[in-house]
Amino acid sequence: MDPQLASTLIDTQWDADIVPQLIEYIRIPNLSPLFDPDWEAHGHMERAVALIAGWCAAQPLAGLTLEVLRLPGRTPLIVVEVPGALDATVVLYGHLDKQPEMSGWAEGLGPWTPVLRGERLYGRGGADDGYAAFASLTALRALQAQGLAHARCLLLIEASEESGSPDLPAYIECLAERIGEPDLVVCLDSGCGNYEQLWCTTSLRGMIAGNLSVELLSEGVHSGDASGIVADGFRVLRCLLSRLEDEHSGEILAPVLNVDIPPQRAVQAMRAADTLGTAVYEKFPFVPGARPVSPHLADLVLNRTWRPALSVTGAAGLPALEAAGNVCRPLTAVKLSLRLPPTCNAERAADHVKTTLERNPPYGARIRFELEKCSDGWNAPPLAGWLGQAVDAASRSHFGAPAMYLGEGGSIPFMGMLGARFPRAQFLVTGVLGPHSNAHGPNEFLDLPTAKKLTACVAQVLAEHAQR
Repeated sequence: MDPQLASTLIDTQWDADIVPQLIEYIRIPNLSPLFDPDWEAHGHMERAVALIAGWCAAQPLAGLTLEVLRLPGRTPLIVVEVPGALDATVVLYGHLDKQPEMSGWAEGLGPWTPVLRGERLYGRGGADDGYAAFASLTALRALQAQGLAHARCLLLIEASEESGSPDLPAYIECLAERIGEPDLVVCLDSGCGNYEQLWCTTSLRGMIAGNLSVELLSEGVHSGDASGIVADGFRVLRCLLSRLEDEHSGEILAPVLNVDIPPQRAVQAMRAADTLGTAVYEKFPFVPGARPVSPHLADLVLNRTWRPALSVTGAAGLPALEAAGNVCRPLTAVKLSLRLPPTCNAERAADHVKTTLERNPPYGARIRFELEKCSDGWNAPPLAGWLGQAVDAASRSHFGAPAMYLGEGGSIPFMGMLGARFPRAQFLVTGVLGPHSNAHGPNEFLDLPTAKKLTACVAQVLAEHAQR
């Protein structure tokens, strides 16, 4: 592949066609089903499907076919197939559902208000993960424009990833014969440590999430009358969380929730820490005076990628400050998000968490842990020699720097699913979610130069895959 010719085509396609499409995509509040149970009635998901499917179907790729699959009771799945010149299959993956709005957007920005500032496109879903379909087919266009061979490519764009991909297994089963036995899977839903080189994701954490509630009273009562007799629900909840986590260090206590970190991943973490330096933590918007949980950079990388971590992401039963009276409340509840090491069994972990939280309730309180999400993590198989060389060559060609390898702290259930189903497949998992891009939070942005270079890297890897 001629890298310069490919970059010229890709840059032109991004500027003239893809960015305008992503601007329209960002305007659509197509929340994932977990956050919009009435998604079908609201129609936002359908608008997003129509936009992306329409663009894909119009691409001048030889033999391209597209269909939108709709299993009963499931979110839709876009399937694009581009035949290849060799007997091999590449699966490319992305999603079009989005996280909720979140508060805290900077002045002039908003989740459904696309704003182009310099070379960054702000708004919900552009980077996570609306760009994936556009980048995938544009990479194939760059190959076909040079008359280069590629494998049969199957692009899957799902619509429930942000809910833990509950609908995807049924579609994978439905498509099993058509998918066959892919030997390469390309996923563009991951992150990058910086914007200066290609970053390949080596692992993803699993996740369990659910709601923990504590009830001691059937109604609120005067705190002057009841405190000292009725235990405070918040204190009880705090005690329960201490069964899972050391509140001083953040360490998750149970062995079943921890794993031995593979030596290769520990070495990669040290290399990533050396490359990124203090950017490991400086990418986060700490308030003045706040600091990370450890001064050791490699430890921070491993904390984020191979160690479990607990976050409280929501609460109920706590009145707003201005509405809080002197009352012992009947309910205290929190939403828990527990990230799991890549090789930890999520179902076993969820059983342990539920049992640990609900056993021996303090003061006979009514304790419930209701599980909402449960997904395994993923640890990449050993990298084939050809893929390692292709990835590094692509990074040097288009970024001018060697490729780097790093685990990610988030979850992409599709990876674990395909990894288990196709154990002989190779994986290129990468993405554009770099420092301050803030997926799921306010001020999410897509760094356009990175997206263009990443598209070119995918094209080069697909060309090398055909020549291996």
